[in-house]
Amino acid sequence: MKYVFQFGLILVITFFAELIYKYLPLPIPASIYGLIIMLALLMTGIIKLEWVKESAKYLILIMPLMFIPAGAKLITVQDMIIPVLLPVLFTIVVTTVAVMVVSGRVTQFIIKRDSQNDK
Repeated sequence: MKYVFQFGLILVITFFAELIYKYLPLPIPASIYGLIIMLALLMTGIIKLEWVKESAKYLILIMPLMFIPAGAKLITVQDMIIPVLLPVLFTIVVTTVAVMVVSGRVTQFIIKRDSQNDK
C-alpha cells in the first residue's frame, strides 16, 4: 500500500505539471514543471522525502529502460539522421566537454572557497 501512495503522489504532481504545461504558453516541458513542483514541495516540507523515496528509487532504477523506445525509433528514421550525423556528433562532443570543464571549475572554486572559510 505504501508504494501505491508514493506512486500516486508522484502521478498527482505529474498531472499538475501537465496542466501547467498545457495552459502556460512557455516552451518549458511538463517534466521540468514537475521537477520544480516536487522540489518546492519537498523543500517546504509539504511532502516528506519518506513519502516518495522508495518509488523514486525504483523509477531511477528502471529509467534506462525508458530509452529503448527512443533508440528503436532512431533505427526507423535513420535516413533522416545520417545527413546531419556529423554536426550533431560535433555538437554533442563540444557541449559535453564544455559542461565538464565548467562543472569542474565551479566545483574547484566552491571547494577552494569553503576551505578558505574554514580557516
